[in-house]
Amino acid sequence: MLRYLRDFFHRAKIARTHQEEELPNIVKSHSSLLLRKLAGVDMKLQENKVTNIRLACQKINGLIIQPGETFSFWRTLGPAGKKQGYQEGLVISNGKLLKGYGGGLCQMANMVHWLVLNSPLEVTELHHHTDAIFPDDRRRVPFGTGTSVFYNYIDYRFYNNTDQNVQLLVWVADGLLNGELRSERPFPCRYKLVEENSHFRKEGDKYYRISQVYRIVIDRESGRQLRKEQILDNHSEVLYDYSLIPKEQIRDD
Repeated sequence: MLRYLRDFFHRAKIARTHQEEELPNIVKSHSSLLLRKLAGVDMKLQENKVTNIRLACQKINGLIIQPGETFSFWRTLGPAGKKQGYQEGLVISNGKLLKGYGGGLCQMANMVHWLVLNSPLEVTELHHHTDAIFPDDRRRVPFGTGTSVFYNYIDYRFYNNTDQNVQLLVWVADGLLNGELRSERPFPCRYKLVEENSHFRKEGDKYYRISQVYRIVIDRESGRQLRKEQILDNHSEVLYDYSLIPKEQIRDD
C-alpha cells in the first residue's frame, strides 16, 4: 500500500507500452548462464528458476520506456506467486539460502541492471546484495553489480532521462538468459565497467570480498575517455565454504 501511495503522490509515470517491432540501435547486449552447479543447492530449484525466468520474459520483452517514464521491475511483472504459474526457486533472505515461489528472478533484475549501467539511463532504486553468497563460476561481470528484488517493496527501477525511447528485449535460448537494451539512435557516449583491487581479506574470524567497481564514460565519436566514476565499494562477507576461496586472492593488508 505504501508503495502505491508513494507512486501516486510522486506522480511516477510507469512504463507500460510494449512493441513487437525492435528499435534499430543496440545500446548493450548481454547473456548469462541459467543453470549453474552450486554447492548445497538442489538443481531442481535451478530448473524451476528457468520456468520463472521464461514467465518474466513474457512481461518484460518488448517494453518501451519513453522519455520521462520509469521502469519498475515489479510493476511490470506483477505478483510472482504460485497462482501466476511461478515455481519454487532459490531465494536469499538475510544471507540465508531458502526456497520460495518466483525464486531466481534476481537474475532477470541483474540482467536489466547490467544493460542500464551501460547506458545514460538513471537508476532510481537499487538494493545491492550485501554478501558473497557463492564463489565465482565463470563470472563475466564485475562482482556486486547485481540487485536484490522482493515483491513488491524491494524493487528495481530506472528513469529514462534521455530524449528518445528505449526498449528492453529479454529471451531464453540455448541455456542462456539473453538481453538487449535498444534505442532509436546511438547515444553520444559508450560505457565500460571495470573491477579493480579485487581480493579477499580476513577480518577477525570472517572473510570478506573486497573490490571497487568503476564506470568509464567514453565519447563515442572520438574514443576519448571523459570520466571514470566509482559506482561500488564492495566489502561483502563470504558466506560460502572458506576452502573455496582461491588462496592466491587472499591478502593480509
